[in-house]
Parts: sequence; C-alpha cells; structure tokens
Amino acid sequence: MKRTIVVPASYNGTHVGIIMDGNGRWASARGLPRTAGHRAGVRTARKIVEAATRANVATVTLYAFSSDNWSRPTPEVGALMRLLRRSLLIESKRCVENGVRLSIIGRRDRLPASLVVGIQEAEALTAHGRNLHLRVAIDYSARESIMQAAMLAGNEPMTREKFSRLLAEVNHDPFPIRDVDLLIRTGGEQRLSDFLLWECAYAEFYFTRCMWPEFTEHEFLTALSEFELRERRFGGIPAQAAS
Repeated sequence: MKRTIVVPASYNGTHVGIIMDGNGRWASARGLPRTAGHRAGVRTARKIVEAATRANVATVTLYAFSSDNWSRPTPEVGALMRLLRRSLLIESKRCVENGVRLSIIGRRDRLPASLVVGIQEAEALTAHGRNLHLRVAIDYSARESIMQAAMLAGNEPMTREKFSRLLAEVNHDPFPIRDVDLLIRTGGEQRLSDFLLWECAYAEFYFTRCMWPEFTEHEFLTALSEFELRERRFGGIPAQAAS
C-alpha cells in the first residue's frame, strides 16, 4: 500500500533538476530495443512536468542528452535526435496549454539542423509561459559550460551573479537561473554525471533505484516531501544550535 504523501500547496521558487537515468536498462530488461526505453522516458517526462506544474514548482531542468552521450552507438544517437525533434513538436503545444515556458540549454552547433529549428520554434512558442520554467539539457556538459563562461570572463572582476549570467549566455538560456534546490536521479546511480555542477553547489540529493520509465508522480511527490524535511544550512549551523 502506498503511503499518503503530504506536500505543501506550493513550491514556488523551487528548482528541481532531474537526471532521467535507466531508459535503456528498462527496455533491455524487457527484451525491447533501447529506443523503446527512450520513448517510454518521454512519456514519463510529460507526467512529471505536469505533476511539477500542479505542485507549483518554479523550475524543472531535465538531463536529456549529455555531451558524453555522443559516444553511444550511431543508430541510438540518431534515434534520440529524431525522438527529441518529434517530442519538441508535440510537447511544446502541451506547454502552451499548461503555461509552461520551455528552454533548451547546452550546445547547438553539433545538433542536426532540423532539431535546432525545432528548438527555436518551441522556445518562441512557449515564451509567455508563467506557470513553470521547463529547461531541457541537450548536448550539455557542466564542465564545458563553466570553462566557456570562464573564457568569456577573461580578466574581468567576477561575482557569482555575473558568472551565472555568463553561464546562461553560454547555455543559450535567456535568464540566469537560480541554484538547484533538489536534484533527483533515477536508475540507482549516485553521481552528478557532469550535470549542473555550478548550480548544484547546495542542492539536496534524492536517489532512487527506480528506472526513469517507471518513475511516477507519487515518487516525485515523495522526493518533494523528503526535500521539505531537509534542514538546509548553506554552511551555517542548525537553527536549534543558533538559538
């Protein structure tokens, strides 16, 4: 029996990052091609974004394709690029209906031209969404982004806010994004895998062995509920000790 999850009425201001791991393993365990797992993963992403919108989460960043994923077999990479293009076409319309603004972060110079056009169209179509900011990382590497931002900074005096703006510029994000509050990773692994390293400096982590296609709204709300119970000190001391 599932326990009842009680979550606050609003997570306004909360930024949730999600490493959607386990699509291929989920498919292989069922005797299906890995591409079937990626298609199932898209359906899960849709459900979780809808759940985040209902919970009034401010920002969700999904790790869809890392820069290291180019090393995967060429047929799988090609299938992923086509799936991303189709998903943008379909999901951008859903985003408009639900007031979701969509941004794609990461490099674009190595993506197929048709996918780049799809990204530009989806971002323009959803630009006025105010209920949720959905960011999808494609051809993304946090280390590479930090390195590129540092090169742009040069010898200019820097603050964290200025550097965040440079990171946003490198990643094609129109606005500097707030730090990640909660980082969720499915699939059983417990590492960041070059995802939002700068933004996750004080993130709370939630790891689950559940493969991404099996990740449900209930488990998403469980992660939010556990996050709500964490005491975030940001280098300080517990509130009780300070009193």
